[in-house]
Amino acid sequence: MSFINYSSREINCKLVYYGPGLGGKTTNLQYIFEKTNPQARGKMISLATETERTLFFDFLPLSLGTIRGFRVRFHLYTVPGQVFYDASRKLILKGADGVVFVADSQEERMEANIESIENMIAHLKEHGYDPDKIPLVIQYNKRDLPNASPVEELRKLLNLKNQTEFEAIATKGDGVFDTLKSVAKLVLQELKSGK
Repeated sequence: MSFINYSSREINCKLVYYGPGLGGKTTNLQYIFEKTNPQARGKMISLATETERTLFFDFLPLSLGTIRGFRVRFHLYTVPGQVFYDASRKLILKGADGVVFVADSQEERMEANIESIENMIAHLKEHGYDPDKIPLVIQYNKRDLPNASPVEELRKLLNLKNQTEFEAIATKGDGVFDTLKSVAKLVLQELKSGK
């Protein structure tokens, strides 16, 4: 649910990066943060536990213009990848305006990808979202690794509703901004339609 700040004339939208542990969610956000103009972003905050880290930062794209006279600010979050932190994952997903599912392309991570996307869908439903209607983009990360599964196989297992998808190598930045722009565009379309 986007939050409208009338005094600053801003619409605040929440984007959540969801996926299995060590799949590249944090790497995506770190790359975006490093490559974004310091005047167009807030601080990056990391909430770390002994075994997991959750990142959050404000992001205000300057080139997106306005909607009904309001600037749009995106807040990007990652969820902890491990199922052990299920309550945290559910809490962070609450209020999301858009979701990026970051899949780990490695063959041996397929079960973790499936478990994570099923977990995400269950949490979306618990929060009252229709998983088929929320702005969702799928990113197949780690495409440069020799044990990366074919995209067709990933698609068959993870992209059952034909969502927008991107191949990525987050460590190099390949596909990172394409993914972000795509989910942001979907969120803005929802805002403009007034749903």
